[in-house]
Amino acid sequence: TYRRLGEELRGLYDPVLSEALPPALAGAASPLRRRWSRFAAVASWVALGAALGAIGGWELRDSRTVAAPAADVGAVMARRAAVAHVTYSPEVRHPVEVGADQEAHLVAWLSKRVGAPLRAPKLEAVGYSLVGGRLLPGDNGPVAHFMYQTNRGTRITLYVRTEIAGNRETAFRYAREGNVSVFYWVDRKLGYALSSADISKDDLLKVANAVYQQLNP
Repeated sequence: TYRRLGEELRGLYDPVLSEALPPALAGAASPLRRRWSRFAAVASWVALGAALGAIGGWELRDSRTVAAPAADVGAVMARRAAVAHVTYSPEVRHPVEVGADQEAHLVAWLSKRVGAPLRAPKLEAVGYSLVGGRLLPGDNGPVAHFMYQTNRGTRITLYVRTEIAGNRETAFRYAREGNVSVFYWVDRKLGYALSSADISKDDLLKVANAVYQQLNP
């Protein structure tokens, strides 16, 4: 590309440099020719620099686009789940949209809106009972948000969304967002994130294992 540009520029300016001076200017031929040569050379380099700069800019833009790392969608899900937990877990009067007393309706409604069959795990064996759930907006569409609590009022939340990639599985991964601990994973077409700001990482992992076993009997 650079060689082709150089040839085009030489083809443009060489005929000008080779032109004979008018007779009236013959006496000043040498100094004028030197000045004209310098001017043409400078013009050539300016034009070449502008052309190469434009090409370099496009190449740099392309290289940045190609080299840009893919976003960690799992980490993004964990962050969204942590934000949802911090937003709704402190609520006293309206922590959920639909309560546990309407669990069948809640699960059917969220399944329809999310676009996948969902289940609300039974976590009494690890000390948590269902409070209820709500529908949240998400990156891939609606998100289901289930809330659980202990007899003492300690709450955890389960964030469930559909995955664009689908049909893949990941091991549990851990994230810490502020004071919120999150275990998240993907199971086929759904992504899960379990959040708590009140229990230890080990205790949250026990609950995450219970959730996984409930969803994969």
